[in-house]
Amino acid sequence: MDLSGSRHTFVLVPGSWHGAWCWYKIVPLLRREGFEVLPLDLPGHGRDHTPLEEITLDGYVDAVCRVLDREPGKVTLVGHSRGGIVISQVAERCPEKIETLVYLAAFLIKDGEPMIHTALADKDSLIVQNLELNEQEGWHMLRESAFKSALYGDCTEEDVELARSLLTREPNAPVGTPLHLTQDRFGRVPRVYIETLSDRGISNPVQRKMYTDLPCEEVIAMNTSHSPFLSAPEELASHLISISRRR
Repeated sequence: MDLSGSRHTFVLVPGSWHGAWCWYKIVPLLRREGFEVLPLDLPGHGRDHTPLEEITLDGYVDAVCRVLDREPGKVTLVGHSRGGIVISQVAERCPEKIETLVYLAAFLIKDGEPMIHTALADKDSLIVQNLELNEQEGWHMLRESAFKSALYGDCTEEDVELARSLLTREPNAPVGTPLHLTQDRFGRVPRVYIETLSDRGISNPVQRKMYTDLPCEEVIAMNTSHSPFLSAPEELASHLISISRRR
């Protein structure tokens, strides 16, 4: 791939319980094609040990915006699952730094709504059916027995075990915070949705409803579970590269 001396950056925002580690198959595939790739650990995840009680949606957004502020040009901002609410709010904060928003099996939530309402309304979701909620300590976690069926249905046992060792508790505050999005800022950034047709974490009907209610410029379908970065990295990387080429 000839980038003609340009430097294009992908910023990868993981979903609930995950950290930068979940993109480990995607990063080398994109870098091999000449892209800069920045997988992130949000506060309280991966190698970031911010206490759960201190984590807010604004804190997630601050962490991403600090990365974008260091970039010389616009980025393609990719959000998986819960990462969708983060990239939406980042686009409201700094739309001038984003070329495209890519929602990967992600929550695409409208202005004034919190993610939690859409998530809990998904009666076909194995996440919802297997969620452990600790209101006193302010976190929620997927039951370990449901890791594979809910998140990694078509992933290798090695990747399931990797995830089992690295997933961390998710703070309650961010998913319960209503988004604040405007057409003048968030609305001016192009959106692409990558739907996952065999998803048991966010059911496909719910994904379709979200990108129908808040339309995207393009919808791409992958016949995978909730985690195509692990189960179909080559296909996912190809889609991301194509999205970048078209901008």
